Amino acid sequence: MKGGVGGEVAEAPAGPPPPLEWKFSQVFGERTAGEEVQEVDIISAIEFDKSGDHLATGDRGGRVVLFERTDTKEQVGSRRELERVDYPVSRHPEFRYKTEFQSHEPEFDYLKSLEIEEKINKIRWCQTANGALFLLSTNDKTIKYWKAICTDCLQNNCLIVYVSHVQEKKVKKISEMNIDPSKVAGNGSIASSSLCSSPKQCLANGGCGDKAYSSLSNDLSFPPEGIPSLRLPMVVVLLTYYIMFVYDADDMSSLSIYSLLVTSNETSLLARCRRVYAHAHDYHINSISNNSDGETFISADDLRINLWNLEISNQSFNIVDVKPSNMEDLTEVITSAEFHPTHCNTLAYSSSKGSVRLIDLRQSALCDSHSKLFEEQEAPGSRSFFTEIIASISDIKFAKDGRYILSRDYMTLKKTIQTEAVVLHSLRDTALLPILWDINMDSGPVSTFQVHEYLRPKLCDLYENDSIFDKFECCLSGDGSRVATGSYSNLFRVFGCAAGSTEATTLEASKNPMRRQVQTPSRPSRSLGSSLTRVVRRGADNAGVDANGNSFDFTTKLLHLAWHPTENSIACAAANSLYMYYA
Repeated sequence: MKGGVGGEVAEAPAGPPPPLEWKFSQVFGERTAGEEVQEVDIISAIEFDKSGDHLATGDRGGRVVLFERTDTKEQVGSRRELERVDYPVSRHPEFRYKTEFQSHEPEFDYLKSLEIEEKINKIRWCQTANGALFLLSTNDKTIKYWKAICTDCLQNNCLIVYVSHVQEKKVKKISEMNIDPSKVAGNGSIASSSLCSSPKQCLANGGCGDKAYSSLSNDLSFPPEGIPSLRLPMVVVLLTYYIMFVYDADDMSSLSIYSLLVTSNETSLLARCRRVYAHAHDYHINSISNNSDGETFISADDLRINLWNLEISNQSFNIVDVKPSNMEDLTEVITSAEFHPTHCNTLAYSSSKGSVRLIDLRQSALCDSHSKLFEEQEAPGSRSFFTEIIASISDIKFAKDGRYILSRDYMTLKKTIQTEAVVLHSLRDTALLPILWDINMDSGPVSTFQVHEYLRPKLCDLYENDSIFDKFECCLSGDGSRVATGSYSNLFRVFGCAAGSTEATTLEASKNPMRRQVQTPSRPSRSLGSSLTRVVRRGADNAGVDANGNSFDFTTKLLHLAWHPTENSIACAAANSLYMYYA
């Protein structure tokens, strides 16, 4: 805009976006008061697909449950409705249960005398093809590649599959007879072969003969004016049961027998395992991540990261190996690994020492050396017995554009960013934080968010009951402007990442997420002379209560959550219940 002297005056930069107002959307598997939760029903993994139209959860019983979004499938018909499409429609995302399947079963390693749990550790969606959905699921030792086929596609044979033959069986019942029970003779049974011709006897349909009948036969007679109360029974199909013998177009030697039970007009999904990737990890698998090339994925355990081809299940390539020749020299382990969202040659992995390493697969076949290392130096005099334990990173996530990395240790979230010309120096309190890193800047995180600083005086108690080893996940919004992570007492926190933002919202996994909400004061961000700001936001400092002033509960913890890829919608797991919120 132009000033009075003809010069141009720069417009004031827009301020940070206002905090979001979160609302309850829906819940699946809600518990009643006092209901005991079965161990196998506790949710252990959550993941949206790239479109956000499907959601998958895994539990400790080895099951994978798929949900499908329904609010975007409304058909627009009239011209008025078509014109209305140009205007935003205020509606919140709604999902429905689609199907579930048993992904993993409990196993026993006889060589190591080790039980292998069926618990699902991670779920990752893969690229869709020919109307089918694909996903990877893993427990501690075995990864499986699943293909989910829509039932109406199978019935109509519109997928690229070859249905050799289908056996169809229908179970029917008579839903209505429209008989007046007060007028039915005997036990109310229906006359099977004839209607009684006696003028005074009650008929099976409830009519009573008082008038003369014109007999059409010896066994059947009708009144002259007809029988107005006679109605034909209505027969409905209770369910349709299909047995399909299907050859997959991708593998003509693979015959699949689907037992499909259709109980309504709605379509459902059939899942079958296409590949099993086993016997490649000596330690528990903690991460899987599919590549942007759509052909490969990685799996990580405590000491190694392997690279797989989706179509080859009996061979993998070891690309990272941190196992020392002498296990007594082991000082750190791999805790999480993630592929870059757009660069197929780049991936990051975190360690138990609180560092994040970025590696380039083009450098060498075995990536013993990293291309970048993101870690913070300890503040002088801050080291304690718990320093290394709470510094261990439990989860990392790339932002959608691949520039930022979000990491979660026990106390904090950190955000990291890449700009080699800018150097940011700051010290963080080794608290429970999510942290955001820029992958072009390895001197320190861009932002640090303290999740539950009020637990610091309770670290001894947390160590005694093993809660200090809990692994909290983190997630970013699709536009990268906000981050979220879980805490105890079924709470989760949402932080704003934009420059100058002081958003730090605490919500509870319940039908009233703001029930225990108290806005936590945030330390103002400190500008460093550029668009990048170093942010530290604190929770309450009272050792006896949580951020909302309530006594904390270590037994109820919100470890798993996921942010919708395109909308402000969060799905989170509280024990066996799946809660969904929108803003």
